[in-house]
Amino acid sequence: MAPYPSEWEHRFTLSDGVTVFIRPIRPEDEKLYHRFTAAESQQDLRWRFFAPVKELEPALVMRLTHIDYDRAMAFIALDEKTGDMLGVARLHQTETKGTGEYAIIVRSDLKAHGLGWHLMQTLIDYARKRKLRSIQGRVMHDNTTMLDMCSDLGFEIHCDRDEPYVCNVKLAV
Repeated sequence: MAPYPSEWEHRFTLSDGVTVFIRPIRPEDEKLYHRFTAAESQQDLRWRFFAPVKELEPALVMRLTHIDYDRAMAFIALDEKTGDMLGVARLHQTETKGTGEYAIIVRSDLKAHGLGWHLMQTLIDYARKRKLRSIQGRVMHDNTTMLDMCSDLGFEIHCDRDEPYVCNVKLAV
């Protein structure tokens, strides 16, 4: 397993002036998920996990926080003052060589403050550094905020023929 990539640690200031510490996720972040999930709207959880979610299973939280940095990356956004989890963006290399699949979730009350955009830009920078050819994701068709962001960033967006409620998005990096 690759060592912790501290070179990706950085600070970012939200549009409302809150300073956020962005860093690669670590196993000890497992304890932050319960409070984060409790603060999320049911809609945001459905958009992220493609199903109604009340609480994340401990085994899933463990998989989300214990990653192999050689094959995946997850950037966690933390409130600089409280240490609370504000969002997370992840990128897993797929079986298709040179491609990574992304997922992002931002705390519901922090939408429209620039955090999702910044996390996505961080994933794109990471993908470029890893020399991936593209990143892709699946976005529910009613998640217009995510689809608008993908469009603004130059992602190709296509409706999934087999799952009409899903859009497949892809960005050449």
